Amino acid sequence: MTRVLIADDDDLMRAGLVELLSGEAEIEIVGEASTGSEAVERACRLAPDVVLMDVRMPDLDGIAATRELARAAPSARVLILTTFEQDDYVFGALRAGASGFLLKRARPEELVAAVHTIAAGDSLLSPSVTRRVVDRMAQQPTPELADQTKVDRLTPREREVLLLIARGLSNREIAGAFVVEESTVRTHVKRILLKLGLRDRVQVVIFAYETGVNRPAAAARVTSNS
Repeated sequence: MTRVLIADDDDLMRAGLVELLSGEAEIEIVGEASTGSEAVERACRLAPDVVLMDVRMPDLDGIAATRELARAAPSARVLILTTFEQDDYVFGALRAGASGFLLKRARPEELVAAVHTIAAGDSLLSPSVTRRVVDRMAQQPTPELADQTKVDRLTPREREVLLLIARGLSNREIAGAFVVEESTVRTHVKRILLKLGLRDRVQVVIFAYETGVNRPAAAARVTSNS
């Protein structure tokens, strides 16, 4: 059973989410919150597996609340739900510790699947958000950061997998690119996370963005050589 806390200041939206998710046999709604502060307090008290977090809320916005949750209730994984796609929201939420970012216009089945994905310990970005992340990375100059040295810990194949994760490809798509089993890709991903000291795929995207690993030319070579 996946325990879910819903945080949204829109009463109608919150009620709709409760009704939708309550119909799922493997999901239990353990609480609701209408402000960021309430979300943090209730997550600490109710210990949900997943917090559905709106971005724009009074008192404490969703990004600040996510940052607080990462410290106060690290076992609660945050799925940001918003109608907005601006870069500041995307990168702010991901840097704050969110495990996923989904637009409110997503289909009901996509939301249900997202909750299960986040609860299982994976991460999720809606396709339009992933494109924004990749586009922004491609437009930035390569920073000179010490973390770049962590890449040297990876094998050549792990570096290739890292680049494709950073471009938003799923395990299945990476397996297709390299003509290998999906289980092989999962093993590569686990090793990459371990070697780089990262929590999940979202942090891989951020790592690639902030260190300049995902340079367009490098990514293109990986794809063309696959």
